[in-house]
Amino acid sequence: MDSVRAAVYLSVCLSVMTSLCQGQRSADARLSGESFTGLTTKELADALQNMLDEADSSVGLSVEKKASVIPRCDVGERCAMKHGPRIGRLCDCLRGTACNTFFLRCY
Repeated sequence: MDSVRAAVYLSVCLSVMTSLCQGQRSADARLSGESFTGLTTKELADALQNMLDEADSSVGLSVEKKASVIPRCDVGERCAMKHGPRIGRLCDCLRGTACNTFFLRCY
């Protein structure tokens, strides 16, 4: 049941993103007035590489893990890891649960 629900949500998200991208692409083509039919494969590859480099530089900052944010763990998930005599936290247990230091899981 959950896999069917996830598939439906994924297909809805993909269709929305596709329609938004089609609208953006047509707006960009109208503004620039260029068509890609006269370009060579080498020029298209260079343009794509430049676009991907710009996208990587803008996305890199938002995807990086912030030091102050600790992800949440569900009940039964692993919440800590032993490093010799010390215990390192992997995530924070949900409200009403605690990280068991013997099993290293949220209970």
